[in-house]
Amino acid sequence: MTASDFAHRAVADGVRTGTDAGLAAFDSAARKAIATCRRLATFSDEPVFTTRTFLSEAARAVLDDLRGWMARLGMDTRIDAAGNLRGVYEGTSADRPHLLIGSHLDTVPHAGAFDGVLGVVLGIALIETLEGRRFPFAIEVVGFSEEEGVRFGVPFIGSRALVGTLDETLLQQRDAEGHSVAEALRTFGLQPSHLEQARVANAVGYLELHIEQGPVLDTLDAPLGVVSAIVGQTRADVVFAGQAAHAGTTPMAMRRDALAAAAEWITSVESSARGVEGLVATVGRLDVEPGASNVVAGRSRASLDVRHARDEVRRELSDSLRRRAGEIASRRRVEAEWIMKVDQPSVTMDARLTSLLARAVESSGAAVHLMASGAGHDAMIMASSVPAAMLFVRSPGGVSHHPDETVNQADVAAALKATLQFLEDLAVAVDG
Repeated sequence: MTASDFAHRAVADGVRTGTDAGLAAFDSAARKAIATCRRLATFSDEPVFTTRTFLSEAARAVLDDLRGWMARLGMDTRIDAAGNLRGVYEGTSADRPHLLIGSHLDTVPHAGAFDGVLGVVLGIALIETLEGRRFPFAIEVVGFSEEEGVRFGVPFIGSRALVGTLDETLLQQRDAEGHSVAEALRTFGLQPSHLEQARVANAVGYLELHIEQGPVLDTLDAPLGVVSAIVGQTRADVVFAGQAAHAGTTPMAMRRDALAAAAEWITSVESSARGVEGLVATVGRLDVEPGASNVVAGRSRASLDVRHARDEVRRELSDSLRRRAGEIASRRRVEAEWIMKVDQPSVTMDARLTSLLARAVESSGAAVHLMASGAGHDAMIMASSVPAAMLFVRSPGGVSHHPDETVNQADVAAALKATLQFLEDLAVAVDG
């Protein structure tokens, strides 16, 4: 059954919940996907808000829930050594290559219901709409265990395992409680020594479905966007170390105030980034010690996130900000330390798969909008080993990483329709 056949059958059955009759067949699947995401959002590390970190008990509950849905659809399921959910819907024969479809299942603190998890849920929902139909490739739905970098300060732990870059250095990275990644995996019931078995092999490609997390598609009144590239990222911590002192008895001229140094540097981060088109730079976290109102700060640690589609532009600003931190520290008689966390180059999506995806979007009735992603995604990691493509779903209001994050049912239906068309077009290409 083709995407067109599926739509025609539903129209004949009288299923018309959207304004576009061509999307009516996918409305039920879209409605279920949205409801599933909202239900999974209640699986959280804390009450009231959605916060789901790597290898938490809330993460285990989500794995169990989605794995059960996969099993009911006849998919072969497992949890790999990095905690990723893997579900395989076999192709026309067992030796066929895999098309991976997925995204991540962890969240930022106080998140919305759709970032990451929608892509995994849509992959499973797509399998459900096939009703047993097979392709000349297996479809492997992947729910990455970690992408956000919240618990260990390093992102993409889940997808790094699939491409073989979850190395010993990363395994020894520690969280705020002092537990290493390797220890956390073992506590969860996994074996880091089996990580090699998590690596992807014999794959025809990787497709990630994800909300845009920005306002571009909403401004254009476009339901979908085809990602052409993902911008590069620099993530670092800058530590200023001065001298803690009594706030009442230490003259201003004699202070070595680590927080004042950080504040001056943070202001320069904002002013430096404003002058370059497409460049964004953010200080999203500031830790101060000892953190008392009547004590001059002796130590401050500020995060830095710099992004741009051109790596040379991003690195030029990062280098400039590193020098600026040293200049400020020297003048204020404090020490400055630059701790590099991530230096991720920009990544161009696979031209062939992106072309197929754009054609599928157009064939499904939506306008094609090619765009770069300002956010990092697992697709940028997967692209190092397999051809990768990415489809954005509109974020109403551009809201993401926030409890108010949402999606439109018609847009989700459009994503399902376009993805099914993509499968059909890929099947022709693979057989050809």
